[in-house]
Amino acid sequence: MAAQYYPYSKFTRVWIPDPEDVWKAAEITRDYTEGQSLLHLKLEDETPLEYPVGPKSNPLPFLRNPDILVGENDLTALSYLHEPAVLHNLRVRFLESNHIYTYCGIVLVAINPYEQLQIYGEEVINAYSGQNMGDMDPHIFAVAEEAYKQMSRDERNQSIIVSGESGAGKTVSAKYAMRFFATVGGSANDTNVEEKVLASSPIMEAIGNAKTTRNDNSSRFGKYIQIGFSRHYHIIGANMRTYLLEKSRVVFQAEDERNYHIFYQLCASASLPEYKDLSLTSAEDFTYTSLGENIFIEGVNDAEDFKKTKEAFTLLGVKDGSQSNIFRIMASILHLGNVQICSERDGESCHILRDDAHLKHFSRLLGVELQQMEHWLCHRKLATSSETYVKKMSSKQAINARDALAKHIYARMFDWIVEHINMSLYTSSKQHSFIGVLDIYGFETFEINSFEQFCINYANEKLQQQFNSHVFKLEQEEYMKEQIPWTLIDFYDNQPCIDLIEARLGVLDLLDEECKVPKGTDVNWAQKLYKQHSSKAQFQKPRMSNTSFIIIHFADKVEYQCEGFLEKNRDTVYEEQINILKASQLQLVADLFNEKDDAPASKSSRVNVRPAKSIPRAPNKEHRKTVGHQFRSSLHLLMETLNATTPHYVRCIKPNDFKESFSFDSSRAVQQLRACGVLETIRISAAGYPSRWTYPDFFSRYRVLMKKSDMTSSDKKLVCKNLLGTLIKEPDMFQFGKTKIFFRAGQVAYLEKLRADKFRAACIKIQKTVRGWLQRVRYRKIRKTAITLQRYGRGYLARRYAEYLRLTRAALVCQKQYRMVRDRRAYLRVRQAVVTIQAYAKGMFTRRIYWEFLLHHKAMIIQKNVRGWMQRKKFKRARNAAITIQCAFRRTRAKQQLKQRKIEARSAEHLKKLNSGMENKIVQLQRKMDDQSKELKIQNEQLQTVNIGLGSEVNKLQKELKQLQGQRNEGGQLTTLQEELERLRAELQEAHALRKRLEEEHSSEKKSLKQRVEELETENSLLKSEKEEMNQRILQQTKNSPDDGSHVSQTEVSLQKELDAERQRYQNLLKEFSRMEQRYDNLKEEMSLNKFQPGHMRNPSNQSSLESDSNYPSVSMSEVGDTEDSIQLVEEMGVEKAAMDISLFMKLQKRVRELEQERKRLQTSVDKMEELAKHRSSEPRSPTSVQETADLAYNNLKREELETENKKLKNDLNNLRKTISERAAQNNSSNELQDGYNLLLSQLKSANEELDARKEEVLILRTQIVNAAQLQEKNEQIQQSNNVPEVPEVPEVTEVPEDKEEALRAYQGLTESKRLLETQLQSQSKKHKDELEALHTQIELLKDDIEKKQEILSYTMSLSPEAKVEYSIQQEITRLTNDNLDLKELVEKLEKNERKLKKQLRIYIKKVQELEAQAAALSSRSRPELSRQVTVQRKEKDFEGMLEYYKEDEALLAKTLITDMKPNTVSATVPCLPAYILFMCIRHADYINDDQKVESLLTSTINAIKKVLKKNSEDFETTSFWLANTSRLLHCLKQYSGDEVFMTQNSAKQNEHCLKNFDLAEYRQVLSDLSIQIYQQLIKVAEGIIQPMIVSAMLESESIPSLAGVKPMGYRNRSSSMDTDHGGPSSYTLEALIRQLGQFHGIMRDHGLDPEIVGQVVRQLFHCINAVTLNNLLLRKDVCSWSTGMQLRYNTSQLEEWLRGNNLYQSKAAAILEPIIQAAQLLQVKKKTTQDAEAICSLCTALNTQQIVKVLNLYTPLNEFEERVTVSFIRDIQSRLQNRNDPPQLLVDTKHTFPVLFPYTPSALSLETLHIPASLQLDFLIRV
Repeated sequence: MAAQYYPYSKFTRVWIPDPEDVWKAAEITRDYTEGQSLLHLKLEDETPLEYPVGPKSNPLPFLRNPDILVGENDLTALSYLHEPAVLHNLRVRFLESNHIYTYCGIVLVAINPYEQLQIYGEEVINAYSGQNMGDMDPHIFAVAEEAYKQMSRDERNQSIIVSGESGAGKTVSAKYAMRFFATVGGSANDTNVEEKVLASSPIMEAIGNAKTTRNDNSSRFGKYIQIGFSRHYHIIGANMRTYLLEKSRVVFQAEDERNYHIFYQLCASASLPEYKDLSLTSAEDFTYTSLGENIFIEGVNDAEDFKKTKEAFTLLGVKDGSQSNIFRIMASILHLGNVQICSERDGESCHILRDDAHLKHFSRLLGVELQQMEHWLCHRKLATSSETYVKKMSSKQAINARDALAKHIYARMFDWIVEHINMSLYTSSKQHSFIGVLDIYGFETFEINSFEQFCINYANEKLQQQFNSHVFKLEQEEYMKEQIPWTLIDFYDNQPCIDLIEARLGVLDLLDEECKVPKGTDVNWAQKLYKQHSSKAQFQKPRMSNTSFIIIHFADKVEYQCEGFLEKNRDTVYEEQINILKASQLQLVADLFNEKDDAPASKSSRVNVRPAKSIPRAPNKEHRKTVGHQFRSSLHLLMETLNATTPHYVRCIKPNDFKESFSFDSSRAVQQLRACGVLETIRISAAGYPSRWTYPDFFSRYRVLMKKSDMTSSDKKLVCKNLLGTLIKEPDMFQFGKTKIFFRAGQVAYLEKLRADKFRAACIKIQKTVRGWLQRVRYRKIRKTAITLQRYGRGYLARRYAEYLRLTRAALVCQKQYRMVRDRRAYLRVRQAVVTIQAYAKGMFTRRIYWEFLLHHKAMIIQKNVRGWMQRKKFKRARNAAITIQCAFRRTRAKQQLKQRKIEARSAEHLKKLNSGMENKIVQLQRKMDDQSKELKIQNEQLQTVNIGLGSEVNKLQKELKQLQGQRNEGGQLTTLQEELERLRAELQEAHALRKRLEEEHSSEKKSLKQRVEELETENSLLKSEKEEMNQRILQQTKNSPDDGSHVSQTEVSLQKELDAERQRYQNLLKEFSRMEQRYDNLKEEMSLNKFQPGHMRNPSNQSSLESDSNYPSVSMSEVGDTEDSIQLVEEMGVEKAAMDISLFMKLQKRVRELEQERKRLQTSVDKMEELAKHRSSEPRSPTSVQETADLAYNNLKREELETENKKLKNDLNNLRKTISERAAQNNSSNELQDGYNLLLSQLKSANEELDARKEEVLILRTQIVNAAQLQEKNEQIQQSNNVPEVPEVPEVTEVPEDKEEALRAYQGLTESKRLLETQLQSQSKKHKDELEALHTQIELLKDDIEKKQEILSYTMSLSPEAKVEYSIQQEITRLTNDNLDLKELVEKLEKNERKLKKQLRIYIKKVQELEAQAAALSSRSRPELSRQVTVQRKEKDFEGMLEYYKEDEALLAKTLITDMKPNTVSATVPCLPAYILFMCIRHADYINDDQKVESLLTSTINAIKKVLKKNSEDFETTSFWLANTSRLLHCLKQYSGDEVFMTQNSAKQNEHCLKNFDLAEYRQVLSDLSIQIYQQLIKVAEGIIQPMIVSAMLESESIPSLAGVKPMGYRNRSSSMDTDHGGPSSYTLEALIRQLGQFHGIMRDHGLDPEIVGQVVRQLFHCINAVTLNNLLLRKDVCSWSTGMQLRYNTSQLEEWLRGNNLYQSKAAAILEPIIQAAQLLQVKKKTTQDAEAICSLCTALNTQQIVKVLNLYTPLNEFEERVTVSFIRDIQSRLQNRNDPPQLLVDTKHTFPVLFPYTPSALSLETLHIPASLQLDFLIRV
């Protein structure tokens, strides 16, 4: 140690002895130097004290530990290890923190609180399960977990030794240890062994526990319960071994004590009908239960406890009959105690009253002879070598014999119950290992100590020896492991005391020897003891007594009274009484006394932990084993068992003798600490190097003592060595191990003092700097204040002077202004008078001039009018004469023109002019119609805008009116607003009137259009009549014309060509008409579509924009039909929906471009045809055909007029339809417009039909006209030929007909060949023209494309960079959309072809399979035909979303789709694909109405899912996958069930897929239950994965580096309890925990699990994180610090951030973390004043009172500058929170599960669009 440091200096705190408190704290007031006789002290109450110090008599007092070490979990972590430090630490933990458990090395010290604490629940067991012993606060569960862990890790049997005084809580501790084993190591099967083990406790407490002066439930026997475990460490059985039952309590109890609980329980239940035959009454009526004079225990209900005892018997398999027999025997003992034995006069004999009711009850209950029992209770049999005789007993002897019989019966009954408990807990399976729990009495010393206390203390001597050797062994192992030089440590060895008791001629041997002597007495035995052992150090003879002796035990000296030793050791029971009981009619009574004597081996084999050493049976009763010998043998066997196991020690301390809760008597506690070996453990530890630090912890704690040069090395071990070499000069005070530094006692305190001094110096420097800075700030503030005051003062004076100057100047200005005003007023009066006089004078002169001018003006007007009248009269006469002359001239000229026009009217030129005039008129009408339509549309839009504006303004004014109605006091504003409202109402009425007027105009326009339609119909009827007339004319001409075909063949051919050409022209015109009409409609729709932005929402449509396969050059009717269907679809969908359908929009644009190209091509063809017609018309015609030409022109004119009128009519009707549709869209409520629109549509349809009929009639008419013209020409030619003079060769004329026929045949042949050639030529030329036009079209398209790209390029160059990017993205999106549409169309075609081919292939395969099956399976069972009709129907049908399979393929389906399915197999497909496939199979079974198939499929599916989940019970991915699929299958059963509740979001196609025949509501419930089970399994798997990570990630890992502090750790953190062989416990960070949560979330999201369920899973996992973190925080003192609170708050914020990042914040998971957030805040807030207490109470709303108080009690400062929470502050918190209705539970239930809710989420996926990958190998499924 450093030379300058001496511990006994001023301000050092020490412990001094005190008679009341054992040790008292004091502080040194003067420095002490070695050799002084007085030590100047000051007590805590400021009382001075001079403490005498001597080298031998009175050594220096013990030093106190630093405050930072007070309240440590482990006593070995204290720097100074001695008795006062241990006592003070226990006292502080027990009274201030209410901690009843404390470690002392390997020993757990448990102080009885005499109060029920909520620290033994199942959640506490779960918190301690799997934890290292030093990680959590001390607890009996930590010791049990350590034993269980070492058993499973080291495969070595374990023992837990629980000892202590009566009333210290041994039984409760052992019971809780067994409860822990039963919970953690529950049986693997359904035997419920752990429940039976726990059920044995109520029975053993009832028959083995009793109330004593020290304890209300004191165990009056020792027991060693051995719990057996299988190879998998599950409980398979148990065994119980008992020691030294206190039989004397059956017949005797001291004052204020009770007999065994079972007697009082029977008496309390005596009134029950089933126990009437026991003849029991109150316990006060029986001698054996009333000796203590108090039969009740406060807070204990004996009747309720009896019910629990019976339930325990039943659980252990004891039948009701056996239970009744047990209770009969117990009741008989009470009756036996009440048997009155009366003494005879001679005093040597006694008798029992004849009518003793209790003896009768005793005999009846046990089934023995009354007379025999009465006789042998008062007599005994004596046997000598020659004879046997009966001797009477005195009353005292008879009473002793009666009591001995009662004790013997109870002892046999006790052994029988223990044996049957062991039989119930026995298992036939092989035991792999076991854990034993020893609940044995502790060291006892009373005023009168008898044989029982002697045996108890003997057993404790043996246990203490074993304890000392084990502690010494562990200490040696620790030194050897760290390679520290081992020096033997002297520790107390109690072997001499043990030899005094059990060695040859020891106390027990002499006692057994004296028992064998016929006349042996207690006095003789005492004399033998004095003679034999007086010279031994552990034996003493009392000075004042010759019948007692003293043995010096390890704990204390005990004086034993010899009286009763021999009797208790012999345990004598007369054989005659036993023989009566053996002959009992009650089988259980006979077995009790036969089994013990006849078959001892059977009991031994079941009770003992291993076969005992074979002991030969005594030949007669005189050589029976004594009680002392039996106890010694069983104790040796127990020690062998304990030595073969790894022991764990629990020392129970009784804090006071008054059973007061949380009251600590220091003297009693020290006495028990000495007796139980705790101080011996401290002494052994303190003799070596008690304080031990790992190198990283030492470096982290004491690096503040290093210099910067010391920290250059990266080797922390070397740095620590160098530091210690400079700090501690004596090398013997510390040792360097492999991983730790070992310190002598007091060295850590010295280091802590140096560290505190360093911090104190640093604090002083910081304070000095801060105070200087504060003073400088204060000075600057004062200086600034002074300057500010000066500035404001000077400013005030300046402002005051400025105000004076301002007032002076203002006075001058006021005087000046006053004088000016006075003079100006006088001037203005004079000026006003002068101006008035002048005005009146000037007015008079001006009026005179005005009247003179007025008279002259009137005279001029009269003259002007007279002259005008005269000129007009003259002009009228001249004009009338000119008109008369003009009329005469014009009449003459008109007559001439009339004659000329009559002549011209017959010519064709006039008709053409007329036609052109009509065309102009039609065009004008068309334009007028378009203008009116546009005007009407504009007016409608204006009207709609006005209506909307007025409506919004009215609504606004109504709102303002409502607001202003509350302000009735302002009447003027209300009147103004009402007037404004009236004005607006008037405007609204005007707007309605305007709208009505527009509607009337529209109706009038509609009427005019109707009239126009009627006129057209009239015109059509006129055309019909003209057609009939023309037909009649043609017929007449046909009849009149001669039938001579030989002369007109050439004319016929030419006319036929002209007819074909005209037909072609007319067809082209018709096509052009249809095309233009369609183009008009398309352009109209395109204009409407251009008004809105197209979206990306696709609408299912069966319309196609593909071109026709025909090569005909005109417009395809299928294309027109597609376009019309598209337009009709637009009208049906509505403008907004059509605008959102990008496919329909692109189709229409594409079709418009194609029609535009076709129009150009047709226009070229029409131009060519017109040029050809002009060329033909320019050729000279013969004068004979003028009339035909005129007729033909007239007919063509009529036809063209008809076509024009029809075209105009169609256009008018289309415009009208558009207008009315727009008006109907604006006003959907107008039924009149809708009716008119429907009427016009019907008229349009009829007009179109009429038009088609007229077209056909016109074609027929033109044909007939042409034929008539040809015939007429033939007739004229024939007539001309007849008028020509004939040639004289008359004979040749007769041969003409034959030559003509041959020539006609040849001509016809040539004509046919010519036609063929022409046809070929035309087809070739046509093909060439088409190719040429296609190339031209391609060129034009490329040109257009180039122009567009140039425009786009120029436009792009003019944009800003951001706009360029946006514009390029828009262009790219448009291009990709077009490409995507083309590809989709191509894919649709290919898929359609693929489906057709697959159907055909499937049909062929099925036919082949059927043929093979029919041929090959004659003897075997053939496959059932599923449904041939379905196959036939499937040929021409599309996929309907059903899958068909054979019945025998069901197992294969379940195996492929469920059992062998891996989640990653379908990861790239539709989520929940197996669920959809299963439902499609269910749909088909429903479709064919096969209920067995549905039931079988669903059952096999559910069973297969359960099988998979059972097989993969630890696989999160598989569990999540099947949870998603099961819930999706459940949703499908709901969605397609046909219930309207589940069909609200279905599409029309999905509604068609609903189930038709079956209601699967029951299976929905089964699937719902299965989903809940899978959800619970998912939670269990996830919690099992993250639970080991939570504590390390949330509390131990340093998320904020260098924030956590380090404190000295105790033995538990340094012992072998940690798994050092396997690298120690895994350390997880917060990032690892968040990564694991992200992995869970990603798996569930990828599997398609509903977001609501994902949120519930995350919420449950966050509950687990909160519960585990908070429970560990409440059970660990080392983490309850300010730095841990900061780390915890940061960690919770990271979890909340993760929730936000994954859109899970709405899942209520963040609210689950509120308790640990508040706990973190509680660790960080101030905890001193009442304001702090109020803040804590208002802050910690999510924590209950127990949790808040627990955290405050556990709060531990990490350095000297932090302060502990005072007891008064904690009491203040408790008083403030006492009105809270908090649950009494300390820990959060980690097994709590929130109720899961599976919301109904229908799928938008349509079943017929589902694609099944080939990788699934489901080829046996048939698509239906």
